[in-house]
Amino acid sequence: MKVFNYVVKNPYGLHARPAALIAQACISFKSIVTIETELAKASGSDVLQILRLQAKQGSNLKISIDGPDEDEVEKKLLEVLCDCAPKNKKADILKIAFFGTKDYDRIFFSELSKDRGDDAYNVDIKYFSSRLTIESAHLAKGFDAVCIFVNDEAPRPVIEALHEDGVKLILLRCAGFNNVDAKAAKEYGITVLRVPAYSPYAVAEHAMTIIQAANRRIHKAYNKVKDNNFSLSGLLGIDLHNKVAGIMGTGRIGVCMANICKGYGMTVLGWDAFPNKKLEEDGLLTYVSKEELLERSDLISLHAPLIMGDGGTYHLINSDTINMMKDNVMLVNTSRGGLIDIEALIAALKANKFHAVALDVYEGEDENVYTDHSEDMLTNDIVARLCNFPNLILTSHQAFFTREALQAIASVTMENSRNFNESLPYGQAEVK
Repeated sequence: MKVFNYVVKNPYGLHARPAALIAQACISFKSIVTIETELAKASGSDVLQILRLQAKQGSNLKISIDGPDEDEVEKKLLEVLCDCAPKNKKADILKIAFFGTKDYDRIFFSELSKDRGDDAYNVDIKYFSSRLTIESAHLAKGFDAVCIFVNDEAPRPVIEALHEDGVKLILLRCAGFNNVDAKAAKEYGITVLRVPAYSPYAVAEHAMTIIQAANRRIHKAYNKVKDNNFSLSGLLGIDLHNKVAGIMGTGRIGVCMANICKGYGMTVLGWDAFPNKKLEEDGLLTYVSKEELLERSDLISLHAPLIMGDGGTYHLINSDTINMMKDNVMLVNTSRGGLIDIEALIAALKANKFHAVALDVYEGEDENVYTDHSEDMLTNDIVARLCNFPNLILTSHQAFFTREALQAIASVTMENSRNFNESLPYGQAEVK
């Protein structure tokens, strides 16, 4: 274990921005970090606990690091604590309209946006529960920026409306940006910044959770036991050990899923438009053609971005590619609904092609995402049709939904807003 003391030098104390940067740094390492003052203790990976330390200028922090990468963690934490970036603000306070927000969105954003002064985020947030659409775009009038999520809409007409209302920045609190017309944004001088990665573990773990639930029919077993029925009829699953997993898209989430599959004792195949040869060198997976992956895999997990047009990934899974798959194959999608032709999937489910299917996203989900329709008449029958299949599990676009991911999304989004306002580099966050 490594222990060192640090006296807080920042005149604003251990405020929101350094707390967020510390938490994000700690999450990315294997070592466990604990931060203590004379009166309280906090986990280094929990921004809210760090803020509750209320460490002011002059406070002595006792920082304990326990794990295999202690030296790297110490170096990174000292770098974060001593960070003092240049100040060249476009606005003293950046006004941001947050669309489609829920209570859980506000847990971290509200805390991180409180501070004012040098090295703070200096933002003023107005939360709107409505999604960004052409009908709601007028709500952004008077704001410097809008912050949107996966189910908000920013095609050209919305971009034009935002431009007319003076918006200069679109903050995506997600990695995907297919809902934004990036070309129109560039034409109108609107910067688009995203969260390139938040918690790949959250998404990959959810992918394995739901495909195993579908494989072992956990949803059916749970309901049967609730009805006092302990019969095993209809619950037969398949071992994953010694089977073949096909990972379509080998970015950070795909790599996490590949590691999980490897841990199950599976042989892992990968397909990607831009293969990462180091993954092969490390023995994690073997890259093959799309056709070979489809033909050989017992479990196919989708982690590719949704790219429209020729050569893109829209309807990557369709009637032709489904026909290439083995009978009794398992399929899971935690990426984007448009990767799968939903009608082709339903037809294949009817034909008993799949042993198990698990979807956290599906084509046509936009109106349903994060809304409660339990009192509404059925207007879209996709969900009803999918849920009729006993070997399919459907969840509500929640793969990202962990405490660590929400914290990361808030921290990176606030960093993006600060980088924009102070003319600092955007890095991989910029959508061009």
